[in-house]
Amino acid sequence: MNTNRLTITSRILLFLCGIGLIAILFVPMWRIELDAPQYPEGLMLLIYANKLGGNVDIINGLNHYIGMKTLHDKDFVEFTVLPGIIIFFSVAFVLTALVGKRKIMNILFFLFISFGVIAMIDFWKWEYQYGHDLNPDAAIKIPGMAYQPPLIGFKQLLNFGAYSVPDIGGWIFIVAGAVLLLLVIVERKNHIRLHTIRKVANLLLVFVFIGLISSCSTGPDKIKFGKDNCYFCKMTISDNRFGAELVTKKGKVYKFDDGQCMLSFLSAQVLTNNEISNIYFIDFNGEHSLINVQKAFLLKSELFKSPMGGNIAAFSVQDSMREKAIQYKAIAVSWDQLNK
Repeated sequence: MNTNRLTITSRILLFLCGIGLIAILFVPMWRIELDAPQYPEGLMLLIYANKLGGNVDIINGLNHYIGMKTLHDKDFVEFTVLPGIIIFFSVAFVLTALVGKRKIMNILFFLFISFGVIAMIDFWKWEYQYGHDLNPDAAIKIPGMAYQPPLIGFKQLLNFGAYSVPDIGGWIFIVAGAVLLLLVIVERKNHIRLHTIRKVANLLLVFVFIGLISSCSTGPDKIKFGKDNCYFCKMTISDNRFGAELVTKKGKVYKFDDGQCMLSFLSAQVLTNNEISNIYFIDFNGEHSLINVQKAFLLKSELFKSPMGGNIAAFSVQDSMREKAIQYKAIAVSWDQLNK
């Protein structure tokens, strides 16, 4: 048995990945979403292999006021070389499948992963320069403030929330890399059998699925007291007895230092009810964990003296709520009463 030959299953997967990579030339690879009260519908910057898309003109107009450079396709040398690199890897995957040599596949894996790392470093460097190289004569200047978008995930930039994630093309690239990694592992020994490949492939699919779910997680994010700022009033969240958090269905998190800030944010209708996944309050007692508002027992009293005067306290245990109601001369309220 030739130990350097790839199994038919591996060759088919490589061929499919090669064909799939061509699709990256026609769909966005990455997207940066921008949300702000004045743009409730949101703005989006789409990054293709050879151009920019989305609300480029509006974003350029906004960036002009804070001194950021305007975005133009011609300023990106990457748009000239990236389509050729994608075509190269598409052809390389197909040729590796046709030749069927494990050593060639290992070389392809090294080149593909190296390109992915270099591409992310290049993207980060562009974001850094884009957010830090500001015009000193800009209309709006905030000393020490930079506007570098997040490489991946969410970041607050003034009153804009920036959400950076892979788009269709990026996920195709990630899946191709994951499949290639799988094949390098399962083809490492010549005695590997088809049923083992299937088991590992199923395991990989589980990991990919978990990764996708995690990237769109709608669970709460622990509030870092003394570091996180309230999204509504911009004050540092410092009192660990109070505070609230809203999580959207996309996984974006809004943190507040007071229940009143949460209610004011909801009243502004920045988000529709369909966009909201869950709302949480800080537990007044114990370890001050986050409680889903649907399971929380709420009290209101002027004696609480919460940071922004909302004076709303939440409890995970009803007995604790009753005890504090007597101590603070508080009245029990429901979430529906507060969020009229």
